[in-house]
Amino acid sequence: MGDIQITGGDPVLPSRFKIAECSSAALAACGAAAAALWHYRSGETQTITVPAEGAAATLVSFLFQRLLDREMTPERIDQPTSQIYPTKDGRWVHTHGGFRHLAEGILDILQCEETKEAIGAAILNWNAKDLEDEIARRGLCGAMLRTWDEWRAHPQGQALTSLPPVEVIKIGESKPEPLPPGDRPLSGIKCLDLTRVLAGPTCARTLAAHGAEVLKINSPDLPFIPAFVMDTGHGKRSAFMDLNKESDKEQLAALVKSADVFSNGYRAGSLEKKGFSPEALAGARPGIIYVSINCYGHEGPWVHRPGWEQLAQSVTGQAITEGGKEAPRLIPAAANDYTTGYLAALGVMTALLRRAEEGGSYHVRASLCQTAMWMTRQGLVDNPQDAPPTDLEALGQYMEMSETPFGQLAHLGPVVQMDKTPPRWVQPTVPLGTHSPAWED
Repeated sequence: MGDIQITGGDPVLPSRFKIAECSSAALAACGAAAAALWHYRSGETQTITVPAEGAAATLVSFLFQRLLDREMTPERIDQPTSQIYPTKDGRWVHTHGGFRHLAEGILDILQCEETKEAIGAAILNWNAKDLEDEIARRGLCGAMLRTWDEWRAHPQGQALTSLPPVEVIKIGESKPEPLPPGDRPLSGIKCLDLTRVLAGPTCARTLAAHGAEVLKINSPDLPFIPAFVMDTGHGKRSAFMDLNKESDKEQLAALVKSADVFSNGYRAGSLEKKGFSPEALAGARPGIIYVSINCYGHEGPWVHRPGWEQLAQSVTGQAITEGGKEAPRLIPAAANDYTTGYLAALGVMTALLRRAEEGGSYHVRASLCQTAMWMTRQGLVDNPQDAPPTDLEALGQYMEMSETPFGQLAHLGPVVQMDKTPPRWVQPTVPLGTHSPAWED
């Protein structure tokens, strides 16, 4: 495989967690998996280098995007419905109204106006656990903040305690499939990306950086966050499909038969009801690599709860560790989201090599909370205040220019350095639904 080196270390961003080193390790592991696939193809080994400052920058990569010919509309990161608030019993709750229907649901529970003052006053009428339960009962997003010890004692934390940060589970038998011909580690590998926001799209974007053909499938009716679409769309084509229509379900089923990877970020059970469970796809396409990514994990009582980066930080103890019990705060990065995407991509490449050598269909499972727990176990940074100020000019060596339908875009490129098969994106990022739902000729 060759040498692997990580240069630099924490703190890069001002966090108590080793987010630069953890993201570096996940990216280095992806590089090693891609190098193993290349060695399988060519017999060649290669050297892999990951700069910690570049790895840390990828955890906030959407912030570094710049359109050169027009101003980008900034994303609202201070929405009143997506904040940490104190509760009546002296605890804290993080509500999350990242999409409009989620915000309206939170306001309906609280029966108040959409201001921080009104929401804060309304939440002071609730005990934290009661509000968390009501949010979950309505299928909305929010959670009570817990300490690390409280999370480990919670049934959901206990369900994840023995699990690794990414799982590769064999779910079916099939003949070995040698890798298709090509000049990159994932040349000829086809990936269907049915995910949204950050972790899932980051997984497929990572596969595209190593040569996979990625077709992103979104519903035309679901909301999205434009900056995240732009950031995670590199290397992909994008199409709309409405899986409530029988014709679109049939078309997706046809695409699956010629796919290698099916990446799913839907709530547990949603795609299963439409006939796209791991077992169904392993039967329809023996040798499929099925990816499931969610917030709280794939075992335990919270399997069906929807979640976000901020909620994974809240429940696993990261927010209290970061700011203390009296003033909890979030890590200044989407550390679990992006790192979970890298870990899921690692799982996919591991499964592809196993399929090539011994055959089989595989289920790759990752979650934001599994990543947060793995990250917490790596220990804390002694002096996070020593992190240098974020300097865009210093990141210049990792920046790229792309001609996109959005305009000329400056953005972070892949930061992993590989001397034989350097990661790169062939397709520019595009608006959702740009292409037809079909593989390239």
